[in-house]
Amino acid sequence: MKKFSASRTAQYMALFRALETQRSHDKLVYDPYAIHFLDRGFQIATRLAALPLFHRMIQRIIQKKIPGAYSSGIARTRYIDELVQQAVNQGVQQVVILGAGFDTRALRLDFLRLLPVIEIDHPNTSAVKKEKLGSLPAHVQYLQLDFNNQGLEDLALNTSLPTVFIWEGVTNYLQEDAVAATFRFMEKFPAGSYVIFTYVDEKVLREPGAYYGGEKLLHDVAGLEEKWTFGWKPGTLRKYLHQFGLELLEDNSAVEYSRQYMPGRTEKGYEFYRVAFAVRK
Repeated sequence: MKKFSASRTAQYMALFRALETQRSHDKLVYDPYAIHFLDRGFQIATRLAALPLFHRMIQRIIQKKIPGAYSSGIARTRYIDELVQQAVNQGVQQVVILGAGFDTRALRLDFLRLLPVIEIDHPNTSAVKKEKLGSLPAHVQYLQLDFNNQGLEDLALNTSLPTVFIWEGVTNYLQEDAVAATFRFMEKFPAGSYVIFTYVDEKVLREPGAYYGGEKLLHDVAGLEEKWTFGWKPGTLRKYLHQFGLELLEDNSAVEYSRQYMPGRTEKGYEFYRVAFAVRK
């Protein structure tokens, strides 16, 4: 991440949610807050997207620049929203969002308004987020942390409550020891706690050309000083999580959740991105 800026990729995800919000029908995500995180150019594009012709044109531009990112990003957002609701329905009493970026679930999901939501992120991104949103709802707390250089043990979290952790768009930017340390920290929480996290198939890091748009994407994120550094082989994830007392419940690729939530949108790309859902036994 650039030293004095918020994550650019966090802004891209906010852009996708803002554009989806402008759809006149069949929208998967409604996020009236996302537009506030966008720079002026993206805000203008979002407002123009209220017109179907401009919306299609903007989608084509995004597809050319980041193949598959828009459709899979929106499907991923909806999928994670529903997984969070599953965890809440199972009795979790606290939500912790790791690497929160410009996540707005605490504001836009009504079922979270009666639970404490703790958002944790790099100081640069947290500062921008607080500036854009102003005052926070009483149930939301922001904490600052650089995951590669600090540990979650440095934060005062209530480890006695069944908790759902949302860890979206983060693991691929970390080192392996930072990922493992985060899962070890989750061992402090009681049975019935959940974690929802995204990751990339490690093959894209070794052979980006094996995936449509992979080489350009990895080149571009490195240019933003947000280089991807970590992934798993999908078939090894269940065994990996067992060592931290976690049982893998779901592990789906962007192809699968895009097909589930966006069967009519067939943009190619981003097949290496995945969402996993696990419970602490």
